[in-house]
Amino acid sequence: MAAFVRIVERGSFAAAAADLGLSPSAMSKLVTRIEERLGVRLLTRSTRKLTPTAEGDLFARHSREILASIESAEAEVTASSRVPRGHIHVSAGTAFAKRQLAPVLPLFFEQYPEITVQLDLSDRQVDLVAEQVDVAIRSGVLADSSLIGRKILDANRVICASPAYLKKHGTPTRPADLLRHNCLTLRGFAALAQWPFHTAEGINRLAVSGTFTSDTADLMLDLAIAGLGVARFANFMAEHALKDGRLVSLLADVHMAEPFPIHAVTVPGRHRAPRIKAFIDFLVEQFGDQR
Repeated sequence: MAAFVRIVERGSFAAAAADLGLSPSAMSKLVTRIEERLGVRLLTRSTRKLTPTAEGDLFARHSREILASIESAEAEVTASSRVPRGHIHVSAGTAFAKRQLAPVLPLFFEQYPEITVQLDLSDRQVDLVAEQVDVAIRSGVLADSSLIGRKILDANRVICASPAYLKKHGTPTRPADLLRHNCLTLRGFAALAQWPFHTAEGINRLAVSGTFTSDTADLMLDLAIAGLGVARFANFMAEHALKDGRLVSLLADVHMAEPFPIHAVTVPGRHRAPRIKAFIDFLVEQFGDQR
């Protein structure tokens, strides 16, 4: 199973064989034996790349879960004499990675010197199985019930702009004023362009727009600080700029902050792997008391 998973991840017999210290022919024969035993084709072979079939994807997914369970069982038995080790593939949004993860990662490596981390930055929702991600940091309510999630932080949102922008364009004093302002929005998340406000009739969502959209929240923060327009950010993104005056909070008396959780998610089985449990425990320890 470990060999088959490595073949799927690397996309070739040669690359997987080099990782495991075997020959490409041995890897090919191993897959053939599995296919003969199961009676199905697991890989589509071409001159350039090996591609898993639907059955191959299913077998690889279950294999990863089983391998993680084996690793967890072995680690529990030898817990008194071993420390977590191995490689972790992590996916996180740009802003969270830069402003929350980066400052604490040196401490993690100090505590767990035998763990290596590959951190991929993406503001889209990644497929943990297809992209071989061990841990993904996700904001908001978890919609995928097939994943294992653990909350690491509570956050909310704030509307803000730079003093230079407000001096030039004026300060909005009521939500409707935003309709004549340049509002920066995050592409691919339509709901985030509907800014909610408390009114006498209840919650009203105002559709804002402007001259700039991006798929990267961190870039929007830089442009808001530079004076391009008004933006709505997670509070952990804007807190330092608000404290030092580079940004000014707007409409806080009527803006609905929309508290939301941030989770560390894994596929079933993998969350028990010692290196992954150590990483998630560390995140909870670092951020669990923040609100």
